[in-house]
Amino acid sequence: MSLFAPIDRWLAPAPAPGRADWIGDHDYAHRGLHGGGVPENALAAFAAAAARGLGVECDIQRSADGQAMVFHDWELDRLTAESGPVARRSSEQLAAIPLAGSGEGIPTLRQLLDLIAGRVPILIEIKSRRDMRVGAVCLAVRRVLEGYRGHHAVMSFDPRVARWFAVNAPFTVRGLVVTEENDRGFSGHLRRHAALWHARPDFLAYDVRDLPSRFAAAQRRRGLPVATWTVRTPELRRRAEEHADAPIAEGAGVARDG
Repeated sequence: MSLFAPIDRWLAPAPAPGRADWIGDHDYAHRGLHGGGVPENALAAFAAAAARGLGVECDIQRSADGQAMVFHDWELDRLTAESGPVARRSSEQLAAIPLAGSGEGIPTLRQLLDLIAGRVPILIEIKSRRDMRVGAVCLAVRRVLEGYRGHHAVMSFDPRVARWFAVNAPFTVRGLVVTEENDRGFSGHLRRHAALWHARPDFLAYDVRDLPSRFAAAQRRRGLPVATWTVRTPELRRRAEEHADAPIAEGAGVARDG
């Protein structure tokens, strides 16, 4: 037994049976089923995923007027013809910016929920930085999720996000996103446990490149489902099937039969 196991059980107890089990029942399309002219995090990408019965994973940032927007990068440059920080634009301005290769503007989380309408589960990654106060973006997400009946969960690399939901929206399933890259020694192991204790997550979303992982396996054994990202190849898919409960996949990592 790990030295940390009793502390894990005390400070970050496993979710109640049935609370997060659904996470392992689906594959998830990473930022929607994109490619071939369909941009990531576009409504068309999420519609394509749902049509194949895939769950969806998306990224959330807060607009200047406090709306939860579906977009990954901090800057507009890579995915649009505009430049500059997403957070400096209003939701109306962002909606008018076409995603590269598409006539679609940047969608809101509300638009995504309306599109999915409970047909498939949604994993919502909330983006944050160390110098951010996470309460504002968490509140923006919570407001949109109120009353939504489909399976959904929030997650973040930042343990403060899961902790915020544990305190302020305890019925929302919450996850901790983890990567061990360049941090695999004892100090990294300790930091992962500290993040776990602070976050009190219901599940983990783990970097597939780090699997198999003693940390992930220990949490999985005690009842935390483990999703894994980003599964981009058949080899990584086999690794995900062996060491995790659900792949978050794109490209060749998506199962052909959906």
